[in-house]
Amino acid sequence: MLDRDGYRPNVGIILINHRNEVFWGKRIREHSWQFPQGGIKRGETPEQAMYRELNEEVGLQPEHVHIVGRTREWLRYEVPDNWVRREWRGHYRGQKQIWFLLRMVGRDTDVDLRASSHPEFDAWRWNDYWIPLDSVIEFKRGVYRMALQELSRFLGGPPRTDAVRGAPARGERPPDERQAARVPAPRPPKPPGSA
Repeated sequence: MLDRDGYRPNVGIILINHRNEVFWGKRIREHSWQFPQGGIKRGETPEQAMYRELNEEVGLQPEHVHIVGRTREWLRYEVPDNWVRREWRGHYRGQKQIWFLLRMVGRDTDVDLRASSHPEFDAWRWNDYWIPLDSVIEFKRGVYRMALQELSRFLGGPPRTDAVRGAPARGERPPDERQAARVPAPRPPKPPGSA
């Protein structure tokens, strides 16, 4: 299902833990890491597609997460021609995505990468929210930057325009050593009557 401009509707998922670290999945039999994502089926809302993809790719159920926020508009990326199936060339341009920021309220042991008969990931890990994006396939890096920057507003800090870069230049220290900063975790509410 493509829109009239050649973009396939899709959802992206940024899953954070209680330390505001993000979930990264390693693509099965590849050396690239990414966030869970997937297409929106005909008749699905973006939220329904997000829960379906979360279960298929990560094995989590709605009770394992809390929706913190989502992007206001569609974010788009184009797929290079050499990645597009021959029969789609000339019609398919890429993906348009609604990105969700989810907080994991379940346990790490709730993650099940084999929940689907067609797993997307063969490993996963938690990383700093502002991790450099050099392990993400190049044509997705821009949309990842936009999603992380826009959704950081839900975590209490201003968007970091200097963060979420690609690979450092030759001889340059990686961005996480030069400018890493943790997004502060939300503070628990104070008990009634406390100052």
